[in-house]
Amino acid sequence: MKRFALAAVIFFLVLSTAIIKNTTKQIEDEIFTTKENIRVLKSEFENISLEYDYLSSAERLLEYQSRYFENDLIQKNINDIKIYNISDDKNKIQNFKIIKE
Repeated sequence: MKRFALAAVIFFLVLSTAIIKNTTKQIEDEIFTTKENIRVLKSEFENISLEYDYLSSAERLLEYQSRYFENDLIQKNINDIKIYNISDDKNKIQNFKIIKE
């Protein structure tokens, strides 16, 4: 009877160890996936934040123009902008269109 009880305890310990290891592995995989997603989102956030900080206002853009480009940049009328399409060996020039979605 003692041998049976000892075998049952050992079997229970092995079984519980296997279950705990599998559960831990699944949790580690979820943590890794979440950390990778967070890393990608942080990188994306930093890029968007940088873009927002430096290009958020017209005044700041005008300041950069005067500081770095002086007279190199000129204002264009949006109606003067054209789109040059190359498709199926056909070249077309179209007017630029602004579409609100």
